[in-house]
Amino acid sequence: MTLAQFFLRFGIVAVLLAGGLMVADGSLSVTMFILYLVMAGRVYEPFGSSFMLMAEMISSLVSIKRTKQMEAIKEQGGQPVCNNQGYDIEFQDVVFTYHADLEDTAVSGRHGERVLNGVSFVAKQGEITALIGPSGGGKSTVSRLAARFWDADSGRVLLGGVDVTTVEPETLFKNYSIVFQEVTLFDQSVMENIRLGRQNATDEEVLAAARAAQCEEFVSRLPEGYQSNIGENGCILSGGERQRISIARAILKDAPVVILDEATASMDAENETLVQQALSELLQGKTVLVIAHRMRTIANADKVVVLDHGQVVEMGTPTELLEENGLFQRLVAAQGGHL
Repeated sequence: MTLAQFFLRFGIVAVLLAGGLMVADGSLSVTMFILYLVMAGRVYEPFGSSFMLMAEMISSLVSIKRTKQMEAIKEQGGQPVCNNQGYDIEFQDVVFTYHADLEDTAVSGRHGERVLNGVSFVAKQGEITALIGPSGGGKSTVSRLAARFWDADSGRVLLGGVDVTTVEPETLFKNYSIVFQEVTLFDQSVMENIRLGRQNATDEEVLAAARAAQCEEFVSRLPEGYQSNIGENGCILSGGERQRISIARAILKDAPVVILDEATASMDAENETLVQQALSELLQGKTVLVIAHRMRTIANADKVVVLDHGQVVEMGTPTELLEENGLFQRLVAAQGGHL
């Protein structure tokens, strides 16, 4: 109940109380009291409707503002083909700031914040490149720029020597499999949620991907197995189970570039070990970017890029960086002292 509705209802109650007292002491007849009640109702009713309309107008203004923000977003264009030579991902002095027209800015509250400031590194095909660093250092932003969710303010992001801003986003995205920490699922069956990784996949291919992602264990408990509806955003599943479905999608797509944003964060140690085994098969020969918060998940990385305040502060193999007295060593020490 809004404050306006409260006062309107209080007015009716006041009329009832005052009129009742006047009827009791004989200064007002029952007939006149009823008439006053009818008139009071007629007086307050338009006010109530007006307040409801005002609330709807305010709500509409918020929607209109959001629609204008979406219309202001620059449409990303490019060529319908990607003539890349291999699948190395290269960042060349990349600068990026959250602008008002970015979709996530209103939610994140980071409008005007420069999150990357001259980032340069190469993630080579066939290698695992881990991005680590404190929260807010720019790790997730790097992964999104690599897949051209946004375009950099300056500098270049290359895929196999091709500037990603010159390629149509849908064409470019065919080269990427992405597993984010926050999983998006749909109110459909387990089978159809996994099939989103590759729409033309056969049932046998979907089931093989599900087994590789260790989905069998929890799917067997569902009433209709793989045909069970999992509810809006997988509401009947745990966080780890939802993440395994996301990993199954990535395995099914089998793209040459894989981006993992703390893909096993919601799993217990036993399931994480099983899924890491599945991921090791998925990652063979691919370009892999891993965003890591738990240091033990990057023990087998070929290269570690340490980001802090939007800059690359260290880069090398895990063994090399452990020998330095730097941020990587401190992060490892804070989580037990070993990988």
